[in-house]
Amino acid sequence: MEKKMKEQIKNQLLQLADHKYQKFATSLIPNVDNDTVLGVRLPELRKLAKSLAKDNWRTYLKASLKGSESEYFEEIMLQGMLIGYVKADIEEILEYVGNFVPKINNWSICDSFCIGLKFTNKNKDKVWPFLQSYLSSTQEYELRFGVVMLLNFFVDEEYIDEVLRLLNRIEHKGYYVKMAVAWAVSICFIKLPGQTMVLLRNNTLDDFTFNKALQKITESYRVDQETKMLIRGMKRKA
Repeated sequence: MEKKMKEQIKNQLLQLADHKYQKFATSLIPNVDNDTVLGVRLPELRKLAKSLAKDNWRTYLKASLKGSESEYFEEIMLQGMLIGYVKADIEEILEYVGNFVPKINNWSICDSFCIGLKFTNKNKDKVWPFLQSYLSSTQEYELRFGVVMLLNFFVDEEYIDEVLRLLNRIEHKGYYVKMAVAWAVSICFIKLPGQTMVLLRNNTLDDFTFNKALQKITESYRVDQETKMLIRGMKRKA
C-alpha cells in the first residue's frame, strides 16, 4: 500500500512537469542533478500537499521518509510541504521533521520546508529544544535548517538574546551556513535593532558572514537611511 501510493504520487508529479520551468528551476538550485528536477511549479506542489494532508498522509510519509531510493527534487519538496500541513500531535510531527531533515541537500528545499512549519508559532516551547542539536551540527544543511527556523519563528523579545548568542557561536565553513547566519542577523536587526546592535559591535562572526549581514541590513526597506549609513561604516576591510 505504501509503495503503491508513493508511485501514484510520483506519476502525478510527472504529469505536472513543465519542461520550460525545469530549465529555470535548475539554474537556481545548486548541488542538484538536472535529471532529478521535473519542473513542477510551487503552487502545484502546495495544492498536492494540501490534498494529501486531508487523507492518508501518514501512509505517504512513512513510505517516503524510510526509503533510500533516488527521488525527484519535487518529491522531496512535496514531503517537506506535507509535514507543514498535517494535523497531529506536536511530538508526532517533530518525529517526521527529524526524519526529513537528513534529506535536505540544497537551500531551496531547506528554506521552503522551514517556512511551512507554521505549527512552530503555537509550539515554541517544544520546537526550541528540538532545534538545539541542529544548531550545533557539523552538517551544512542541518545547521542551515536550524538557523532558518530561528529567523522564521524565534526573532522576538522572548528569544532574541538566545538567538543572538547561538548565531554568534556558529563556526562553519559552508557557504549556505554563512549566508543563513547573515540573513538571520539582518532579520534580528530589522525586528529588534537595539539588542542586535550590541552583537554587531561585539561578536565573533567571521568577516564574510559579518559583512554579508551588514549588506542585507542596508538592503532592507525597513531600515532608514541614517541607520544604513551607520551600518555601512561598520564594514570590515579585507
